[in-house]
Parts: sequence; structure tokens; C-alpha cells
Amino acid sequence: MSPQARRNLFGSSASGASVKFDEGRREFIAGTGLVLTGLPGMALAAGTPHPDLIVYNAKVYTVDDSQPTAQAFAVKNGRFIAVGSNQEILGYAGPSTRRLDAQSSTIVPGFNEAHIHADGQTLLYEVLVGNPFEVEFVTIDSIIEKLRKRAAETPPGHWVAGRFYDDTKVKDGRLITRQDLDKVSTVHPVSVRHRGGHTTFYNSKAFEMAGVTASTPNPPGGEFFHDASGLSGRVAEKANRVMQEAGKRVQYTPAQLVERARAGNAHFSKTLVRYGITSAQSSTGDPEDLQSLQKLRQDGELLHRVSFEVSGRLLESMITNRIRTGLGDDWVRLGATAEHVVDGSFSERTARLSNGYPGISPPYYGIMTETQDDLNAWAERVHRAGIQMNCHANGDMGIATTLTAYERALRLFPTPNARPKITHCSVMNDDLIRRIKAIDAVPATFTTYLYYNADKFHYYGKEIMDRTFAFREFVDAGITAAAGSDYGPGPFSPLMGIQGIVTRKGWDGSVWGARQKVTVAEAIKIHTANGAYATHEEGKKGTITPGKLADFVMLEKDPHTVDPESIIKIKILKTFTEGRAVYEA
Repeated sequence: MSPQARRNLFGSSASGASVKFDEGRREFIAGTGLVLTGLPGMALAAGTPHPDLIVYNAKVYTVDDSQPTAQAFAVKNGRFIAVGSNQEILGYAGPSTRRLDAQSSTIVPGFNEAHIHADGQTLLYEVLVGNPFEVEFVTIDSIIEKLRKRAAETPPGHWVAGRFYDDTKVKDGRLITRQDLDKVSTVHPVSVRHRGGHTTFYNSKAFEMAGVTASTPNPPGGEFFHDASGLSGRVAEKANRVMQEAGKRVQYTPAQLVERARAGNAHFSKTLVRYGITSAQSSTGDPEDLQSLQKLRQDGELLHRVSFEVSGRLLESMITNRIRTGLGDDWVRLGATAEHVVDGSFSERTARLSNGYPGISPPYYGIMTETQDDLNAWAERVHRAGIQMNCHANGDMGIATTLTAYERALRLFPTPNARPKITHCSVMNDDLIRRIKAIDAVPATFTTYLYYNADKFHYYGKEIMDRTFAFREFVDAGITAAAGSDYGPGPFSPLMGIQGIVTRKGWDGSVWGARQKVTVAEAIKIHTANGAYATHEEGKKGTITPGKLADFVMLEKDPHTVDPESIIKIKILKTFTEGRAVYEA
């Protein structure tokens, strides 16, 4: 039967749209045990003759252009099988079908996080000196006090470390210094890592144990910062390796390591679905994390889907054993490489810019952490192995270098539909837009930064910020940009991200790069369907479409109709993966 004939048979829905079924996917319909005839209330089945779940009385935004909105949908064996009006979909209910009255709430596809460091162990076990999830101001004294408490229970010579420090979220209005951290301890090496992940601050004992003095030269791709006292305490990029090799760390047994990884990943999965995230492209790269995720999936404790981005031992093992991107199932699969770092951090102002940072004398351009030759060799090796390339590049120079390596790899080993990722992909120009489009690279670009980090944008100035996090240009050029919060550097709330790229207004009321605004509908697509495209899974998820995985989020209010500056306040009522409620407010 032709699609037009089928639409005629179904008739129009009460909402003015035709009910939509799984066109062209009869092999899947058979797998569900359900064959819908198109006659309201009628179904034929190889097994159970009715849907498992019907959700109705909702404002459904499908992110599917062929049927953008609906009132209801049906789910069977974890998949959407029909989308349409209340009357049509309820007609398929049977005695065992669960009916969920959405009570006029808004439903969108499950959010897909395109770049995240899913580090639950840090949340459970480390000293958190700042708020990982929200805008919150702290004091340097409060940081010192938290670290002192940890030092009191830590043997001398062992590291005392703080996480989630944010220099612009400190009431003191200045950077934390080596002298501040000396107040924590003179017998422990002490570190405070900026939540951006590229700079860390150390006390004098840490420098002493690392053998670093004010006259120590900067290593390639790194920097020891100085002030009037000598070493300021701030260390960037690859110079941190020198520091981290010093001192002692608490050692755990293999059984303890397994349990810590399990607990951390279970905690993080619960946290993600609380924010409506049903899929995440996780960039921890740790094989122990992959193992624990597989165990959680086996035990039914994994609540979100994972595209596990690989590096280190795991990447080498994949190349040696000829394992390509995509191995796994709908819950845990091997994804792209973890971000291969090419330049510095946007939030920490070490991203490599072609024209330098405005107002700084002598000129400061940021940091490149990789030479072009080394990056070329890395990209070619990974691409030839069938592993999706993914580089961290923030500044326009970092992005240009990354694109040169990608273009070379694709030219030497042509592969259709490769979709190399550029994580962050922050500062744009016309040539970069053209080159990204030409190779169908996928930017996994900051979204929550627009709200959370607006207090840092003056370091870049209006001219640069007008073309930073350039979602309008991406959309207009036909580039499939996805939402990558980069948590921990940025909060991962999709609603914060949607508000940020729709309004371009920060928590402080400042507006940056207004020309890059997108609509609410475009922002939701960036946070859902585009994330699925990044992992070659657009045929499985990302929209509320028959045949796709039944991952969706129920919102208390409609982001399309509320004041755009209040989107962040919308309450997430429920999150579903595979048609199962994994979070309820």
C-alpha cells in the first residue's frame, strides 16, 4: 500500500495530522509482535496483540518534520510504534496496555548529550569546592576550609585535591594563588583543578615535590604561570603532567576500584536522567568505566544509553584488534575517540586564537597542545582503523589545525559518511564554516556555556563572541551541530543549554553573539536528533518516530510558549528510556 493510500485509510487525526506508523520498517514491526492494520482500534499480532504503553493527552513535539506534533503515541517492546491523535492511538489499547494521561504536559525526545565527562566518582568521593550543576558563588576561604578538612584525614605527602573551582564564581574577585593553598597544608601537596580541566592551582609543597621552581622552563604545550612572587600557583595544559607525577595517592585494591567505578557510574546515570538525558557520548576513556557500564547494563541499573568514547589503552586495543566504532548494542557501544586535545580551554582563556586575546599586552594567543605533523599522523592512524575521529578544538587556530588533519585523513583513505567530530568547535570564521560543511564534520559545541559562563566572555570581546558557539551559522549552512556541555567544565542541564542558545543571555543578564540565536525548535533538535546523528544512530533515536527507541521526556511547561528566559526553570516531570520511567519528579 502506498504511503498516500495508507494516510487516506487512516484518515485525519483530531489534531489535524494523520496518524503515523512505521513506514517501510515491517521487519521491525514483526519483531515487536505487533502489526497495525491502520484501522482505528484494530491490530493483528504474532504475540501480545496490543501496545505495552500509550501516552495521550500530551503536547508532543516529535522533532520529525514529517509529523512535527501529535497528541499521543504508542510503545511496544521499547519502541514507538504509532504517533497521532488521542482518539486514534487510544483505539489500539488492549486489556494489558498501560495508559498514561500526560495531562497536557509537553513531551520531547530524550535529550542526547554529545560530549560529557561522565565522572560519577568525582561527585561521590572528591572535595567539591564549587557547584557542579548551577551558578553558585563561593569564597576562597570556603575552598581552603573544605581542603583543610580533607587534609586532616590524609597522610602527609599524599595529595589533597579540590574539584570544580571556577575563577569567575568566586566572591573574592581574583584567582586563587599558591599562597592561598599554602594555608591548607605545608606537608601535603595541594591542588585545585579549574572546572574547565586545563589549568590547576598548586601549593608550594606541590611545586617543591615536583622540582619546579620559578626558573623552570615551560614544557612544550604547557605553561607555569608567574606573578610578582615567582610561581603564581597556576599551571596549564601539559605542564600539569610534571606536577601530577609528584606526591603519593591513596591506593585501592582491585575490588575497591571495581566498586568505586560501579557506584560512580550508577550515581551518574541517575543524575543524567533527572535532567532528561537519555543518551550520552561519554569521554572518560577509562576501560574500567566501560566495564562497569556493561555490568550496570547487565544488571538493569543503567538508565541512559552510552556511546563510549575511547582513548589510551582502549583505543590502542581497538586498533590492534581491528575493532571499529559502533561495536555494542543500543545501551553501550564503542563510539568515537575521546577528545584528542589540540588547543587550550575556552573557559580558562587558553584556547588558541589567530589574532590573540583583545586588550592583552604583550600579545597572548593561547596554547596549541599538538603540532600539525603529530595530529596528522594521529588522525590518519585512527581513521584508517575505522574509528570515528574526534578532536578538542576551541580557538579558530585549533579548529583549522584539526580540519587540516581530518581533510588529509579523508583524502588518503576516502570513507563516505565518516562524520568526524570537533568537540567544542567554539570560534568560527567563514573558511571554517565552509570546511566543516565540506567534510560533514559534526561540531559538539557548548550550549550551557551561554548561560553559565557569560561572565567570561568579555575576555574575548564582542567581535569574537559574535562568531562563537555559532549555532545560527551552523543551522543556516546545513551543518549538523550537536549539544556538548563538556561537563564537568560546564553544567549539563539541557534546559540551561536550550535557553542559552535561544537567548544568548547569561545568568548575569549580559547578551553575547545575539546574531547566533536559534529558535526553540532548532535548539531542541540540536539537543536530540543532532546528537543521534553524531553517533550514526539517527535511524534509531532522536525523534518520536515509529520504529525508533521510545526515549522521551515529559516537561511541566512548553519551552516553545514560555518566556525564553524561564526555560531553565521548567520542571522535568518524568524521563523514559525504552518506554520505562527511569525518573519521576
